[in-house]
Amino acid sequence: MKAKLLDIARYLFLILFSFISIFPFYWMVAGATNTSNQIAEGKITFGTHLMQNISDLFNGYNVSLIMWNSLKISFVTVVLSLLVTSLAAFGFEKFKTKKSEIIYAIFLLFMMIPFAALVIPLFKMMAGFHLVNQHIAIILPAVSNLFLIFFFRQSFKSFPDEIIDSGRVEGAGSYAIFFRIVFPMMKSTYAAATIYAFMTSWNSYLLPLVILQTEDKYTMTLLISGLSSSSYVANYGVQMVAIIIATIPTLILFMFMQRSFVSGMLGSIKG
Repeated sequence: MKAKLLDIARYLFLILFSFISIFPFYWMVAGATNTSNQIAEGKITFGTHLMQNISDLFNGYNVSLIMWNSLKISFVTVVLSLLVTSLAAFGFEKFKTKKSEIIYAIFLLFMMIPFAALVIPLFKMMAGFHLVNQHIAIILPAVSNLFLIFFFRQSFKSFPDEIIDSGRVEGAGSYAIFFRIVFPMMKSTYAAATIYAFMTSWNSYLLPLVILQTEDKYTMTLLISGLSSSSYVANYGVQMVAIIIATIPTLILFMFMQRSFVSGMLGSIKG
């Protein structure tokens, strides 16, 4: 009897917190179908104004161009950051020297610096290179993601040195070992890093806010921010539609990579 009560309490606890986790997403979807006044009044059921909200959003903003900007920035950032950070982490872990360990320790210290403290120096640097209002100015600072270097190195610690040595015996160079042996065996780790890098780039707000100055260069985060301050009376329904559109790419990516995500976070070496 006591065990059954514990099971019931456990399930009630899980149901409660599942509801708390899911409700904001439900409210976002329901809000996209209601008018701004209905949302302000607290209506949480579905309405009939979805198409009107979609029409208002697409008529007021070039959503397709802004979505393309975000996808382009995120895709290029993910590809370059995974390549650069994984190579750096592989070098730090498998080619250790005293100097490299000092450099790695400095990198870890840099992780403690708030990104907001770097925005002005980054802006001045990009202005010096004449890259203000260019997407490349958003991509370059994100390529050398220090957390990804740390993440990849922790995963490479469990990679057997014997496999690398056997590759060297066969005459393979360091790059051949990395791309032909290490990379295929660390797909789960790369999947987890892809999701992290994509979400970080996709949700980036502060640097694009400072760097990008014309609407044709905007990203989805800037669009959503602009919707809340574009008029004296906020159109919550349109905002909800924009948030749903901005959420879709992340959901699709996670759905395709969810099988590898958990094992990748645990540093699993799998094909």
